[in-house]
Amino acid sequence: GALWYQGESNAGRAYQYSKLFKVMINDWRNRWDKGKFTFYFCQLANFMAVSEKPEECAWAELREAQTMALDLPNTGQANLIDIGEASDIHPRNKQEVGRRLALIAMANIFGEKKLEYYGPVYKSMKVKDGKAIIKFSHADGLIAKEVPATYKPKSSADEVKPLVKPMPNSQLQGFAICGEAPASPSGSAVASNNWVWADAKIDGSTVIVSSDKVPKPVAVRYAWANNPVCNLYNKEGLPAYPFRTDDFPGITADKK
Repeated sequence: GALWYQGESNAGRAYQYSKLFKVMINDWRNRWDKGKFTFYFCQLANFMAVSEKPEECAWAELREAQTMALDLPNTGQANLIDIGEASDIHPRNKQEVGRRLALIAMANIFGEKKLEYYGPVYKSMKVKDGKAIIKFSHADGLIAKEVPATYKPKSSADEVKPLVKPMPNSQLQGFAICGEAPASPSGSAVASNNWVWADAKIDGSTVIVSSDKVPKPVAVRYAWANNPVCNLYNKEGLPAYPFRTDDFPGITADKK
């Protein structure tokens, strides 16, 4: 099998990568002539400055493109959204990278069926009473991990900086929400694509997301940033994967 840790240089062409990555995996399998051998890969870690407001993001689009490769058989993705470094594209905590890859292998290759190997994965959304209710798989024991007051931009330096929560009074950090735009001349409602940070709280195996600025939510995003402040985990201490519920065209849609 193969373990793959790459994608940074493709971030500016994330939509292209959603096809390119699958082509590469299939090509490797064809050239080695060993069937659909196991291919596990690492999603891009958090990197660069923390954004003050929700915004479009090439790195988030690349992470989504990587996730699309899970459509291929015998693939797995390690989530590194919480172990990156703001000032270093190559974070030093590779031990945890290896551990998360090993969890996927132990569960899917070596038969440890009771072993949790993924953090929470977005499953579905429904809107009720002005709130978005998000369901997850791998969601046994959802928790909001404590967000530290400071962070080190680079693990090799002693410098620390304050880590400002997007929503200080929210149980969960990293959720953004979008509502309807004013009705079009035809009378149909469309998404505004105007994102705001959202209040989010855990309710069993779901997360309830809302904002008093968005009475009619249509879409939710989580950890959709270069270096998101996000803290949703399951009880095994594995972080939730970044996701979006919308399909708005991204900033890399036409980049090749």
